[in-house]
Amino acid sequence: MTPCCCSFTSSTSISKFISDKPHLSMLENQCTNMKDLQKIHAHLIKTGLANDTVAASRVLAFCASPAGNINYAYMVFRHIQNPNLFIWNTIIRGFSNSSNPEAAISLFIDMLVTSAIQPQRLTYPSVFKAYAQVGLARDGAQLHGRVVKLGLERDRFIRNTIIHMYSNCGFLSEAKRVFDEELEFDIVAWNSMVMGLSKCGEVSESRRLFDKMPRRNSISWNSMIGGYVRNGMYTEALDLFGEMQKEKIKPSEFTMVSLLNASAQLGAIRQGEWIHEYIRKNHIQLNPIVVTAIINMYCKCGSIEKAVQVFEAAPRTGLSCWNSIIMGLATNGCEEQAIELFSRPESSGFVPDDVSFLGVLTACSHSGMVEKARKYFSEMRETYKIAPSIKHYSCMVDVLGRAGLLEEAEKLIDGMPIKADAIIWGSLLSSCRKHRDIEMAQRAAKHVIELDPSDSCGYVLMSNVYAASSQFEEAMQERLSMREQKIEKEPGCSLIEVDGEVHEFIAGGRLHQKAPEIYSLLNGLGFMLQRNAIGYDELAAY
Repeated sequence: MTPCCCSFTSSTSISKFISDKPHLSMLENQCTNMKDLQKIHAHLIKTGLANDTVAASRVLAFCASPAGNINYAYMVFRHIQNPNLFIWNTIIRGFSNSSNPEAAISLFIDMLVTSAIQPQRLTYPSVFKAYAQVGLARDGAQLHGRVVKLGLERDRFIRNTIIHMYSNCGFLSEAKRVFDEELEFDIVAWNSMVMGLSKCGEVSESRRLFDKMPRRNSISWNSMIGGYVRNGMYTEALDLFGEMQKEKIKPSEFTMVSLLNASAQLGAIRQGEWIHEYIRKNHIQLNPIVVTAIINMYCKCGSIEKAVQVFEAAPRTGLSCWNSIIMGLATNGCEEQAIELFSRPESSGFVPDDVSFLGVLTACSHSGMVEKARKYFSEMRETYKIAPSIKHYSCMVDVLGRAGLLEEAEKLIDGMPIKADAIIWGSLLSSCRKHRDIEMAQRAAKHVIELDPSDSCGYVLMSNVYAASSQFEEAMQERLSMREQKIEKEPGCSLIEVDGEVHEFIAGGRLHQKAPEIYSLLNGLGFMLQRNAIGYDELAAY
């Protein structure tokens, strides 16, 4: 490391020093990207100014910012001898905000062990944030103990990051001990608790705290809406967005993504279209995440033409956009278009990943393209070095099974380097029904039942295999086995959207609020059809 040649004791003298050095002034006021930074840094090295503490810290601060490069920042840090507290805090904070938060923890330990500079109150929030990101709240608890010993536990910034760490990692009892809802007025702490509770499935408690908050900001609303969506409570998410609008809180792109996902899961095309139009009218940034959510919503709602329009018109597309449209085309009867689109990401600068291959294999499965499926499966492993997941194997088993290549499908399952699940054996069992292979069906059903004894799938499919082969006594026996073991088949359900409201109907259910009117109408229609059929028969006889 090169020794630093200057030191300053006040912010005024630092500001004067920077303003007296043109390149430092340029770095402070005009530098916007790493290309500019590297030119300025080269000049500072040439002139020897890079050895100065202030100059080095300013280069480091830019590199550790979102506009910089954290690896370059680390290189700069390594060349600073005896870094001061600001420099340690900058590099630790930079890594805590990066894709490598483990390095922030490692640097903090280095600081404790090797440096004469001791951490101060502004050091700890970044370290707790890093522990939260890597899910190591148990290790972070030791640092919490250090903070208590130092008397810093009441510091607002430190407390907020401790609460965030515990709640984000699912340590809710520890988070609640730090968070006091009767005395707490910091909105960041409330948001962390709302987010953490919903993340752990405690949605009711999360909503209770949300309603009790002394004040809310857009993050509060986003956290609660996102929590509803994460826990499958899509209607509640859309309802809460309605309340958010009444409060005149401006939603962010994160809110829009959550709402689009809710609309997609409900199949609520009118709601989804309204949200898409809201994004357009309010000039919400169409980044790749938002574009992917819009495409996914239209695909899940069956409006594949609109999904393609959004994809083609998007100002910026990421690989996630390509993956979403490929999968959407594959599952909406446009398999050939999905396969054609799969070849385009590379020419656009994107390399297909495991999700891309899942999309194209799904297209092959739905269209029965066995040879293409074999080609892509081999390409994924040998050319792109992507290890297939259980989902990729399921697609291959499905495409082979549909084509009647049952032995090859069974061999593929037996030869997998990962353990087969009930879904993949269920896929083979479905194919056995289609091709009436009872012997293989019995083996597959045995695996399904062993892997998930409480699921009705193995019994129902095996019963259907027997029935398709006219072995009705055996089919009945499978149903009786289900009854003896008190296994119930989950009733089917369907969703329809009427005037922007989503209605769910369960097979045989009468819980819908308008069930009496619906059944009355159905009975009336049945009577009319019966009467018309009698009239038609009389006319035909005449």
